[in-house]
Amino acid sequence: MAMPLPEEFCTRMQSLLGEEYDVFLASYDAPRAGGLRVNPQKCTPEKFAETAPFSLTPVPWTREGFCYGETDRPGRHPWHDAGVYYMQEPSAMAVGALADPKPGERVLDLCAAPGGKTTHLAGRMAGEGILIANEIHPSRSNILSQTVERMGIPNCAVLCETPARLAQHFPGYFDCVVVDAPCSGEGMFRKEDIAVTEWRPESPAMCAARQAEILDEAAEMVRPGGRMVYSTCTFAPEENEGSISRFLERHPEFSITAVDAPWFAPGQPSWTENGHPDTARTFRLWPHRLRGEGHYAAVLHKTDGEEGGIQTVTPMRNRDIPSEWPDFCRDTLTAPLTGVLVRQRDTLWIQPEGFPDLSGLRVRRAGIELGVLRKNRFEPAHALSHALPASQFLRCANFPSDSAEIGRYLHGDTLPTNQPKGWCAVAADGCVLGWAKSAGGMLKNHYPKGLRRKG
Repeated sequence: MAMPLPEEFCTRMQSLLGEEYDVFLASYDAPRAGGLRVNPQKCTPEKFAETAPFSLTPVPWTREGFCYGETDRPGRHPWHDAGVYYMQEPSAMAVGALADPKPGERVLDLCAAPGGKTTHLAGRMAGEGILIANEIHPSRSNILSQTVERMGIPNCAVLCETPARLAQHFPGYFDCVVVDAPCSGEGMFRKEDIAVTEWRPESPAMCAARQAEILDEAAEMVRPGGRMVYSTCTFAPEENEGSISRFLERHPEFSITAVDAPWFAPGQPSWTENGHPDTARTFRLWPHRLRGEGHYAAVLHKTDGEEGGIQTVTPMRNRDIPSEWPDFCRDTLTAPLTGVLVRQRDTLWIQPEGFPDLSGLRVRRAGIELGVLRKNRFEPAHALSHALPASQFLRCANFPSDSAEIGRYLHGDTLPTNQPKGWCAVAADGCVLGWAKSAGGMLKNHYPKGLRRKG
């Protein structure tokens, strides 16, 4: 056990778990499960399982998830830089699996940073529909934006807003809203020492009050017939069955959906005052019962209310599209991109048809950043390289992921090449890492300086 657990926490858990408490406590001395989740827009889970140089075990509750071996270091592999997978603790994968959005749906991840659940939702949506990922804290929203870029998500907007402002903008709009609520973090005690040091006996009550406010705003954004998935990474009943029971009292238009998830334990209505009996249909993930950390999740269905609409983004007129962009496409890509072009000063973006107008909101990114208009030329953005497969580039320098060339590219070095002159994608095992510019038998490195590996 990395750090002693808070005495008040242990007393409460012993009271709740009874004879099971000793096994629960022993789980804190067991090795943590390392997990990753494949990005299906870049690789199928089946192909990844066949080709990945890791010791993999499938995560049973999500088809994209794997646990990896204790000696594996997938975070250092070039496929991670290419957005082929996202490093995620296995229990946290339950939320995206329970939400299970379909291509074409409108989905909101309300408390989204650092992006694990957003990327899971995006994978299930297969680039179709509208995905809004929101994070209220500016620095964390920047991290979220970087994650969305690395994973090459084409139909996502990253916002930095309060739930209240979003509720005003998106009333009755979403098919699915995911609320991974701020919580006391008790389920992360084994994973993160800071979760232990920051915990206080009053933390669950304080977090429950904040959760109530967030849930009320989230409820306004679910369309009739839509669903909301609530989750925490804590064991505290006040924040789990308690928060959902109080929410159902305030919102009779919602009910708990029964979902078949045999890997998880049921919620415990008796663990909280006036616990709603249907919270037995919610889920608890225990670290001593499965390979993962502590989580809680509930799936709720909205049965009544008014469906809202929203104005969509206005496409650029053909005559307003700068000639540098179609010239770049003809010279660099095998086919033009489809979608709505948007210009923000000298930066071009492309968004799916029907993307919502986000005017008045704090937007970190919306759609795919294409690049910047310079004097008589177009300079592509790193995001564009990650949003397209290698087959869509006219020039692509592909190297084995374990080659010296890939190591040098990620370090920022220039490489020799036989590629024709022009912008060129650089790939590891066919997975695109970024841009280079070919000229005179050399690839001038355009991998972002902030992402380059040291040493």
